[in-house]
Amino acid sequence: MNHQTDGDFVTDVYPTLSEEERVRVDLAAAYHLIEHFQMSDSIYTHISASVPGDNEYFLINPYGTRFGEVKASQLVMIDVDGKIIDDPCNMGANPAGFTIHSAIHQARTDLKCALHTHTVAGVSVSSLQTGILPINQWALQFYHGVSRHKYEGIALNLEERERLVKDLGPSNKILILDNHGLMTMGKNVGEAFTLMFNLERVCKVQMSVLASGQPVNPIDSSVCDLTYEQYLQFAELSQRDGFHVEWLAYLRLLEKVSPSYKE
Repeated sequence: MNHQTDGDFVTDVYPTLSEEERVRVDLAAAYHLIEHFQMSDSIYTHISASVPGDNEYFLINPYGTRFGEVKASQLVMIDVDGKIIDDPCNMGANPAGFTIHSAIHQARTDLKCALHTHTVAGVSVSSLQTGILPINQWALQFYHGVSRHKYEGIALNLEERERLVKDLGPSNKILILDNHGLMTMGKNVGEAFTLMFNLERVCKVQMSVLASGQPVNPIDSSVCDLTYEQYLQFAELSQRDGFHVEWLAYLRLLEKVSPSYKE
């Protein structure tokens, strides 16, 4: 599975790939990027993507692989009831990952990718009652549209799925898993990853500011609303010819630092 490049720039992202292969390549890329930007948690946490044309099936990493080892051809295909459809490495899928991700794919068919992390900054913010504080421009991207789900222990109880999707709601793409970590979702892998990259930075800044113990400059609520709307407008502009332009930049990075993702 290869990308066509022109010098340093991706010009035709999927020249010969089927629709499913395209999703596989993007999903594997997201795993490598999470590893590259130091947002992974050993072999734990997950990124999943719906199989094109079938909302009952989704792709996820083989259980036991580090994120930087994930390859497009080795992703596990599983249905929303937990049945393994295809498992090239015979490694199965993490049960906790299945619970969380199947909930999203089953209930929110508008979302094609779900990304979950356990980072120091993300878990720290998820442990605060305040959640994300509107204290800087980056944070205002998440001034609205963020849901929270109360911690219920390691996600092995399938009954939790109903409560999780109820807390997420019908339109939000950001979910703080209280005392646990972060989730972002998108209509494609690029959107879900970009949201997580931005959210992680917001959490890092917030914890750094709080650690300073210094007074925070307040931002007027009307400016918070305005900036949030501006971020939404930029998000629309970032889609070009069906591709997320920031995602293409990340793929160019991977071509240099971790090209095995597309195998």
